[in-house]
Amino acid sequence: MAKSKKKWSQDVTEHSNAMDLKEGVFKSDDPKEIARSIKRSAEESDRRKSSPFRAAMSMLTFCINRAGEQLSKKRRGTLEKAKDELRKDFGRQSRR
Repeated sequence: MAKSKKKWSQDVTEHSNAMDLKEGVFKSDDPKEIARSIKRSAEESDRRKSSPFRAAMSMLTFCINRAGEQLSKKRRGTLEKAKDELRKDFGRQSRR
């Protein structure tokens, strides 16, 4: 019997219990809206294992990495800007 070839990232996407994200949050074209929504979810979650900032940044990075080469330059740019907005929202230094 052949084993199904599920990737670990697909399993995380389907079964993660870390945060409840607003549906479609990553489809927005507004980096500020994406950052605010993820921040709100991270702060409201009582299941996360790290600080709200780290949980939010990890979720955003996971989304970018999960999409990989399927992500257009414009979409990747929007999500990278959302990371900068997230840093601002949490009072962190920008990396650029």
